[in-house]
Amino acid sequence: MHEFYPLIAVGAVVGVLSLIFVAAYAMMKDKKTAIGFDRYMADGEILRRLFKYAKPYWPSFLAVLVLMGFSIAYDVISPLIIGDIEEMIKQDFELEPLFIYVAVYASILVVSLVCTYIHAIILQKTGQKILSSIREDLFMHIESLSHAQLSSIPVGKLVTRITNDTNAISMMFTNILVNLVKNIFVIFVILAAMLLLNYQLTLMILCFVPFIILFTVIFRKFSRRAYRNVKDATTDINTFTSEHLSGMKIIQIFNREERKQQEFEERNRRLGRAKRQQIFVFGIFRPVVYMLYISSVLCLLYLGGRGYIKDTVFLGQTITSGTVVTFYMYISKFFNPIQSLAEQFNWLQSAFASAEKIFTVMDMEPQIVDSPDAIELSECKGNIEFKNVWFCYNEGEWILRDVSFKVNAGETVAFVGSTGSGKTTILSLICRNYDIQRGQILIDGIDIKRIKISSLRRQFGQMLQDVFLFSGTIRSNILLREEGIPDREVLAACKYVNADKIINRLENGLDEEVRERGNNFSAGQRQLISFARTIVHKPSVMILDEATANIDTETELLIQDSLDRLMSFGTLLIVAHRLSTIRKADRIIYLSHGQIKEQGSHEELLRLRGRYYKLYMMQFDRENSKKLQRLKNST
Repeated sequence: MHEFYPLIAVGAVVGVLSLIFVAAYAMMKDKKTAIGFDRYMADGEILRRLFKYAKPYWPSFLAVLVLMGFSIAYDVISPLIIGDIEEMIKQDFELEPLFIYVAVYASILVVSLVCTYIHAIILQKTGQKILSSIREDLFMHIESLSHAQLSSIPVGKLVTRITNDTNAISMMFTNILVNLVKNIFVIFVILAAMLLLNYQLTLMILCFVPFIILFTVIFRKFSRRAYRNVKDATTDINTFTSEHLSGMKIIQIFNREERKQQEFEERNRRLGRAKRQQIFVFGIFRPVVYMLYISSVLCLLYLGGRGYIKDTVFLGQTITSGTVVTFYMYISKFFNPIQSLAEQFNWLQSAFASAEKIFTVMDMEPQIVDSPDAIELSECKGNIEFKNVWFCYNEGEWILRDVSFKVNAGETVAFVGSTGSGKTTILSLICRNYDIQRGQILIDGIDIKRIKISSLRRQFGQMLQDVFLFSGTIRSNILLREEGIPDREVLAACKYVNADKIINRLENGLDEEVRERGNNFSAGQRQLISFARTIVHKPSVMILDEATANIDTETELLIQDSLDRLMSFGTLLIVAHRLSTIRKADRIIYLSHGQIKEQGSHEELLRLRGRYYKLYMMQFDRENSKKLQRLKNST
């Protein structure tokens, strides 16, 4: 009986570790909610959706599986060759058979390496194609979201979804899934080979398999939580970084560098803790699997060596030195895939966590969509009508209250009022950036909800207060909507809004470089480029939302000159705080708390001596005071 004490000792160690892991797993299950362990999508659902992207490339994956078979053949045959060499050396040794064995071994190895290289290339190319499809679909879906939805999601989070998370999915297609399949095949093929060679020793090794399965199941739960924490922390730090890099000038102006550094360090530490937790989980699992491998080797050497030395049999089968050597190599090839499975499962959890976050964004239903019977608006005269419109961004907080007005084709209408009165909101609703809760908005007598969104917005040219220019050139920013417009039309549009006076002074003209957000141009220059961008596409309705708010005096004179031309361009809607820019408007609508209080021409509203009159006189007195002050300073 004492001969089996070493085996009993190994079993005791494995049993104690199993009890410890089962206890930890039970505690984790009891505290599942407390630790934030959750999964909104099942693994099967994630795989089903991912395989839709892989389906067009099934011939490539089939070719990889065929090539993979040659690699598996090496894992099965090479231990048998080494075992035969051991038996040959032990008996009457001859050099010629050894050369044959070595040649066969080398041939199998070369074929295996070539096949591995080819299937790696195929996988990388296929994986990048799948990754591009997912990334394009995700970006396209983000483009379809409404302004309200985009405002509710931090930019850094969306950037993380498109970059970091899609890269994790790419790893799954280029490495994880195929190697998972390969390792599973290797395990079963090696197991079959061991059974044929010596089923008694194989049964001994299989005693360790239930413990491997148990540890893998437990590890799966812990690794999923660890990866979710890493993904959440990564998204958080990306979001913080994106926002604060954009606002770095404000941070410096208010001398808040130290405070923001502390906030960044806090998020960085959180990511570090999540990474360490992930490393800790995997750092425990892999050594445990390696311990099982070493335990099985020790048992093999103990039983096999004891049986061989005493020239006895083990459970009815003779054990030779070749058997021991072959089994030693088979055990290594049996446990290595299991250890690799753990690592690949680690990456698989990362890919699943990333895929879940991507699909969460892709499952967001766009709030503004075309109705089933939506029509193309091929021509727009410019008649606009609001009928008893109510609108709020947040439920119950009405921005517009029963607003009704009509704009005739070719008319210039200006909206004035205090901040928050609903001026900009009206312009956003006309372009259907948001949907109203009550009432109706008509364009040429057609409800805008019955017009295709792309067709509707094509009829409008919007010039906003905060001009956004993309990296590129002036030409690419002016031709933002479509290519193919000749330079003469671009230059004509620039001349129409006096932007040519800026462009002609630039060394490269229309090809002058525009840096990120147009930060190498002044606010006035960016506004004039925006004017040209709007004019060149010949919209039916022009919208100017505080388009002169951030303009210097010299540029304002240029824009004021072009505004007179724009009033004869077509229907023109203006929001302006500077009432001097809208005196020639056909009609001025004064808004207050989401309701129309006064409307009429500039002269009519002055004669009315109401709210518009008070606002105009206030601005008039302020501008006169500034002029007098400048006159005093000059003298």
